[in-house]
Amino acid sequence: MVGTVINVATVVAGTLLGRAIGTRLPDRMRETVMHVIALVTLLIGMEMALKTRLPLVLLGSLVLGALTGEALRIEDGINRLGEAAERRFTAGRGGGDFARAFVTTSILFCVGPMTLLGCLEDGLRGDYRLLATKALLDGVASVAFASALGWGVLLSAATVLVVQGALTLGAGALEPFLRSEAMRGEVFAAGGVMMLGLGIRLLELKQIRVSNLLPALLYAPLLVLLSQRLK
Repeated sequence: MVGTVINVATVVAGTLLGRAIGTRLPDRMRETVMHVIALVTLLIGMEMALKTRLPLVLLGSLVLGALTGEALRIEDGINRLGEAAERRFTAGRGGGDFARAFVTTSILFCVGPMTLLGCLEDGLRGDYRLLATKALLDGVASVAFASALGWGVLLSAATVLVVQGALTLGAGALEPFLRSEAMRGEVFAAGGVMMLGLGIRLLELKQIRVSNLLPALLYAPLLVLLSQRLK
C-alpha cells in the first residue's frame, strides 16, 4: 500500500498547488491549459488503444461494458457523489466545476497500465517504484486540472485510495487474469478507448459517458480467456 499512499499524497499536494496557481490565471489561460491536457489525453489513449491484438475482443468488452455500465448507471452515481461533495464543501465559495473535475481525474488517475501493473507489483512483491513514478505524474496532472477545474480534483484522491488500495490488496486474486500478455494488452486497449472518450469530453466535443465503460476492464480478460479456450 506504500505506493498508493504516495500517490494520494501527490494528488492532494498537486491540487492545493493548482488551486493556488489557478486563482491567479486568466480564464483564457485556464482554457488553453485544459485543451493541452485534452490533447495529451487523446495521445495517451490512442497509444494504449493501439496495443490491441484482438479487435473483436476489444469491441466485445466495450459493448458489454457499456451495456453493464448503462444498466447500473455508474456515471450517474459518480456524478451524484461529486455533486453531493460540491454542495458539502464548496457551497458559496466558487469551487469550480467540482463534479466534472472529480469524474475526469478519477478516471484519468485510475485507468491505465501503470495503475494495474503498479498495484500488482506492490501487492505481490512489495515493489512500489512504478506507483511512485505514477504518483509523480498524477501530482503534475493534479496541478493542471485543479488550476483549470477546481477543488473536485481533491476528491479523486479518495478514488485513488479506494481503487488502487483494492487492486493492491487483491493482487493475488487478479494475477491469473492478467498473467498473459494478451490479457494485459486488451485491458490496456479498453482503458485507452476510455481515455480517448475522456479527451473528447475535455475538448467539449461530445459528453461521452466514459464512466459507464468501466466494466469493460473486467470483461476484457474474460473474453481473452474465452477466445483462448475456444481455440
